[in-house]
Parts: sequence; structure tokens; C-alpha cells
Amino acid sequence: MPIIGTPRSFHDRHRFVVEVPGLSYSGFEKCSELKASVTLREHYEGGSSLAHKGPGRIKVDNITLERGATADLQMYNWFSQVADLAEGIGQVDPHFKRDLSIVQLSRSGGELLRWNVYGAFPIEFTAGEWDNTSDEVVITKLALAIDYFQAQVSSSSSSGGRQDVA
Repeated sequence: MPIIGTPRSFHDRHRFVVEVPGLSYSGFEKCSELKASVTLREHYEGGSSLAHKGPGRIKVDNITLERGATADLQMYNWFSQVADLAEGIGQVDPHFKRDLSIVQLSRSGGELLRWNVYGAFPIEFTAGEWDNTSDEVVITKLALAIDYFQAQVSSSSSSGGRQDVA
């Protein structure tokens, strides 16, 4: 009996790069999930016991990037720029928000899917945890607040095009 439907191929979660303008190295150990949700708006009219429901505001969650610590301080410098802006000190570039891309790669290294993230800026920096009893490397983390994101399918994929997500 033939199989009905279209076969799907799933992406490996370990094949990705994060392209951030101003950061020379785009390899990260982890990138947290992109997540957006629509709040539920309810109201009751005229004493009705049945609520009128509809979509409310869109909420986009923060993302976190993690990588092994090196002598490269570009992630810290970006966070420091935003912290200086919050404190109102120093000469801060007014364009502290950056657009970045999370690129899903195939096994051969080709681009499968691109998630374009808009209006990202650091809200938390973690230099790492040190432990003399561990054989692991120090991990640097950068939490980013984002405005919204969009999916862009690679031209080599079947459907092509761009889809708004949030």
C-alpha cells in the first residue's frame, strides 16, 4: 500500500550559527528557543455568562546565547554599551539594538532555514562559573530582549519565501 502524503525531513538541532553584527565569531554552544505568544482577551457583555474571546497583545520571549569563554570581549562590550545607556553615562551609540539571524544548517553546511531576529539588545551578561573540580570550559551567556522574529526558508528548500512569526 502506498504512503499518502508528503515526506518531511527534520532539522538537526546541533547544526546552527548565530550571525550578530559586531560579533566576529558566530559559533555558539546553545541558543535558547524563539517563542512568541498571543494573550487571550476576554470580556463579558450585558451580564452574559459566556465570554467574548479574541486575540490580545503579542508577547515575544527573550533569548539566551551561550558559548565557551575566550579573550574575545565583544559580547561583554555590547552589554556594557547598553548598561551605560541605562545609567546615562558615557558616549553610547544610539543604535544599541541589533538585528541578528539564527541559521539552521544542513549536514553538509548549507543553509536550510533562517530566523531573522529584530531589535535585539543585551539585558543580562554572565561571565561564567569557575570550579576547580570540573573539567568543563567556562561558559559565557548573553540574554537578549528582542522585538520580534520572522522565518525565512532557504531558496534551496521546497517552499521558499518569508513567513512572519511575531
